[in-house]
Amino acid sequence: MANSKRGSRRLSAGILAYRHHEGTVEVFLVHPGGPFWAARDQGAWQIPKGMVEPDEDPSDAARREFREEIGNEPSGVLQPLGRIRQAGGKWVEAFTLAAEIDPDAIVSNRFDLEWPPRSGIVRSFPEIDRAGWFPIGVARAAMLASQLPLLDRLETLLGAR
Repeated sequence: MANSKRGSRRLSAGILAYRHHEGTVEVFLVHPGGPFWAARDQGAWQIPKGMVEPDEDPSDAARREFREEIGNEPSGVLQPLGRIRQAGGKWVEAFTLAAEIDPDAIVSNRFDLEWPPRSGIVRSFPEIDRAGWFPIGVARAAMLASQLPLLDRLETLLGAR
């Protein structure tokens, strides 16, 4: 898919951070904030990601979105994990890097939403309300189904498969 002005609206970019902890590989996932996701846990966790702007390099967008959603500058060389297509049709260009992030210290940007719908009340919600480290096996149950191929690709990259 070309990163044209039209195409970029359907392209997000994100980072699947990982670490080696007590002999296992763990991945860093986030739980989206807001009322739609509030009652969902299993199958809701995902990588920090967001839209690629027109003429923006996906790796730059992934770093920007990570910084905005986590409040932490991702340092290190990004390794590509390729593109996946989410259930809603959006494409996600994913990258990975080794990192140490304190999930209790995340500072997410916020968004405004009329809630409840048609109430006239606009409320502010964090884009990310929780974050955590998950062993890959646990992450498979927690993660959005459409992002699961990223775990397979990470394991292949790390030689864990």
